[in-house]
Amino acid sequence: MRFLHTMVRVTDIDQSLDFYCNKLGLKEVRRKEVPQGRYTLVFLAPPGQENVAEIELTYNWDKEPYGEGRNFGHLAFEVDDIYGLCERLMASGVTINRPPRDGYMAFVRSPDNVSVELLQKGGPKPPAEPWASMPNTGKW
Repeated sequence: MRFLHTMVRVTDIDQSLDFYCNKLGLKEVRRKEVPQGRYTLVFLAPPGQENVAEIELTYNWDKEPYGEGRNFGHLAFEVDDIYGLCERLMASGVTINRPPRDGYMAFVRSPDNVSVELLQKGGPKPPAEPWASMPNTGKW
């Protein structure tokens, strides 16, 4: 058995691609337009890991509310520099819902309120400001 992908429904494909690709750093691996089913599938992966586990963004052309679906849980990515990534995300307008106070774990949310966990590769970094004293914001 091999894990293939996680599917996340999105309400605005352009806004979601901006978040996952331009801000988070994933890349589009492939796209499938299905006119008869009125949906688009976009598969994303971290650079260099295109054949491992992907995220499938499902964009249904007919609008419907999805809610937050907290029972989904979250997506998790190991990152090389949690402080640097959180700084870049904040500079691009992304709220850091759970800052990396411990130098190891942070949470952000996608435009469709999917929680994304960021974990520092190789163990925690030493606590550093502004993260160490930054409070949580919203849900994560």
